[in-house]
Amino acid sequence: MNDSINPAGKPPIFVRSADYARLVALAQAAMERESAVADELMAELERASVMVDEPALRQTVQIGTTATYTIASGESRTVTLVYPGEANIEENKVSILTPIGVALLGLSEGQSIHWIARDGDVRVLSVTEVAS
Repeated sequence: MNDSINPAGKPPIFVRSADYARLVALAQAAMERESAVADELMAELERASVMVDEPALRQTVQIGTTATYTIASGESRTVTLVYPGEANIEENKVSILTPIGVALLGLSEGQSIHWIARDGDVRVLSVTEVAS
């Protein structure tokens, strides 16, 4: 995988086929209460390459994956991407239904993405490590 960027300005992402339908359903269910995040998740799912569980996917951020990323300020954080019911900030478990969770989905080491934080600011994060 590389860090090339598609014409829309976002890097290519990959989503495990076993999670795809559940993520679509989750985004649709969240449309009324978390519309901005749900819209962004749907947009990411629409542009994602959906793959069966191949070795290459182990190098990308998927549900249950632990990843380390940095933001523009240089701050580094390690989190595990999870479904909403499993989220726990104290354990560094980040829900897919958060702006940072949506931004991380499908990225691989070395990729960067612009994302909109809950405060409306556009930020950049770069994935520095992915571990299953």
